[in-house]
Amino acid sequence: MKVLVVHNHYQQRGGEDEAFRAEADLLEAHGHDVVRYSVHNDSIPRVPALTVAIDTVWSAGARRDIARILRRERPDVMHVHNTFPLLSPSIYFAARSAGVPVVQTLHNYRLLCPNALLFRDGHVCEDCLGRAIPFPGVVHACYRNSRAASAVAAAMLAVHNAMATWKRVIDLFIALTDFARDKFVAGGLPADRVFVKPNFVSPDPGIGSRDGGYFLFVGRLSAEKGIDTLLSAWRQSGLAAVAQLRIIGDGPLAGNVRTRATADAAAVYLGTQSRERVLAEMRGALCLVFPTMWYEGFPFVIAEAFATGLPVISANIGAAAAIVAPGRTGLHFTPGDSGDLAARLKWAAEHRDTMHEMGGNARRVFEKELTPDRNYELLMTAYDRALAGSPR
Repeated sequence: MKVLVVHNHYQQRGGEDEAFRAEADLLEAHGHDVVRYSVHNDSIPRVPALTVAIDTVWSAGARRDIARILRRERPDVMHVHNTFPLLSPSIYFAARSAGVPVVQTLHNYRLLCPNALLFRDGHVCEDCLGRAIPFPGVVHACYRNSRAASAVAAAMLAVHNAMATWKRVIDLFIALTDFARDKFVAGGLPADRVFVKPNFVSPDPGIGSRDGGYFLFVGRLSAEKGIDTLLSAWRQSGLAAVAQLRIIGDGPLAGNVRTRATADAAAVYLGTQSRERVLAEMRGALCLVFPTMWYEGFPFVIAEAFATGLPVISANIGAAAAIVAPGRTGLHFTPGDSGDLAARLKWAAEHRDTMHEMGGNARRVFEKELTPDRNYELLMTAYDRALAGSPR
């Protein structure tokens, strides 16, 4: 099979970028002919703002580029990871004209919400869910805290809702969890075309010793990731005298995290680290803490934790709550409730043997559901369904 894999990279590397790379590598490892096409948001500062706004809704240049590649390569399927903002949904129409089925992975909630998170002002928000014109997102300046930027994102959604783009020219959607699938179906995507396939971890990082005894956070330091809740909970727990909270990541709240960690030794801030260092930290930790405030897609950090045999203390919300089974692969706490999280942290510190058992269960989930081999099976099933169901 020949597959054209398409992605718009973000300025700050994240899970979607990793999924694009990992799935393309996986296909090549199984002998498929993979053609990669990508653009990068680092180019945005060099492009006039009006041009970026127009291209977000409909990029004639991206459509021409994709059409040229389709004519030259003649792939069996086009698999898209992200079109926002430089590629735009125009590329789906290039594939339609070329008679090439389209598969779109739904890494976030971009097709339902201008900021792609279903989150604003510190809480989950579904005001735009199912709306043909997501006007509330503009009113609340949900994207980049800017009404102008939010209007561009909302215009993209409104135009393509009116054109029925998602229903007419995309043959199969891949949601990362059953939870996400249900949200997209509630938002109007055809249920028979939303297939569930999680992310995966490759190569296998191996099981850790977990002899470090510390708690670990890995992720973007931003409001929706719940880092403030975690820092408050850590102070309330009183565990700083007997254990460490180690924080890896970067983002808009990095300065605040660094200041709070330095001021009262409430935590150890390690900044940005390589994937190898992150996995090494996971292998030595007692558990991963995942205090997210939003629904999430399928967090790579949880998949990697499971692969190293690390249990997870997760907020009881969205995809994370569906992935982490309380009492089996980790613990749940009420999102945003620092007192509840503090209680879970203390419980984990006092029941280390039980946490180690949960880590063993997490590793077994990885071995059954999150390996490259299992993911390849699901990916082939998705492509077969797209090929079989495409009118082209």
